[in-house]
Amino acid sequence: MSDTETLRQTPLHAVHVGMGARMVPFAGWNMPVQYTGIVEEHKAVRQSVGVFDISHMGQFIVSGKGAEAFLNRVLTNNIAKLTPGQGQYTLLLNAQGGVIDDLIAYRTSEREFFLVVNASRIDADWTHIESQLTEDDDVMMANASDFTAGLAIQGPKAREVAVAVFGNADSFPAHNTILVTMTDSGPMWLCGTGYTGEEGFEFFMPIETAENWFRKIVDAVKSAGGLPCGLGARDTLRLEMGYPLNGNDLSETRTPLQAGLGFFVDLDKGDFTGREALVKQKAEGLPDKLTAFRMTGATPPPRPHYPVAQGDQIVGEVCSGTQSPSLGCGIGMAYLPLSAAAAGSAIEIEIRGRRFPAEVVKKPFYRKPSV
Repeated sequence: MSDTETLRQTPLHAVHVGMGARMVPFAGWNMPVQYTGIVEEHKAVRQSVGVFDISHMGQFIVSGKGAEAFLNRVLTNNIAKLTPGQGQYTLLLNAQGGVIDDLIAYRTSEREFFLVVNASRIDADWTHIESQLTEDDDVMMANASDFTAGLAIQGPKAREVAVAVFGNADSFPAHNTILVTMTDSGPMWLCGTGYTGEEGFEFFMPIETAENWFRKIVDAVKSAGGLPCGLGARDTLRLEMGYPLNGNDLSETRTPLQAGLGFFVDLDKGDFTGREALVKQKAEGLPDKLTAFRMTGATPPPRPHYPVAQGDQIVGEVCSGTQSPSLGCGIGMAYLPLSAAAAGSAIEIEIRGRRFPAEVVKKPFYRKPSV
């Protein structure tokens, strides 16, 4: 999308520009890709703390007596296992088992759930979920995406930032939990999650309060030795952990089983959209699987859509690829046939007409140094 006038802007757009951020199109939004530099911001999150604008992401509220049963028909994970305050990673599938979106679902009360969905899939997700409603469902749905802003605070010093901003260590949510607080301007959601592999939380608030919160958090992050961060660092951080990106590593043409996300699919909970296709695929065997690889030797970094070869055959193409700031080498993921997907398998990545050696590895690429 080249016409920036058609891009949506988060409520922090002017702040980003004022801070010297480089803005780029992403999922229909004009977003900061970096402030001081991708590598510097990446290392800040690994070593101290960083803050990201995630206001482009969507938030749905699903409530009512039948909300639990309804979401269990729509999503892959077992939402009935959640007690109020808990959350889980889950997926939204089409009838063929393909991934419409991956998301986090939180249970905020016995009859209410808070869903955080990907920016590029807000409309598709809403349409699909709404289409699953029947006249018998006692369910209400609300799309809070246009009224809510979000920030992700990630890194070893994220707790220190939370205490500085909120003044209470209890405000730091545990992993996969949610704290909901009512304020004069409306609800705030503190979610113990992230997309970097580091400790941290995602914070959603009424859109009119976003700039004030962002400035407070940036000050606290800088005081802790961290940096405001853009989407460039968010991408390198998530890829080092082997986390999939919707649109690159996940699509409506492949199932979560192929993507290596079977842990988040509960085939025993009862029927849900796409279950029949997954049961069939599991019985027949996977045609391919999302496979991690690491470049060996001195090579250019792999990028999406580069061909992957083994011997004389092209066996796939790169879905996600980058130069890892933590590891100092190229890393990536690609859907490969099972014969090429075993750890240790030698493959080649074709980059600008030349083939460079790579090796299949286990995820994650990056593991925190042992203390």
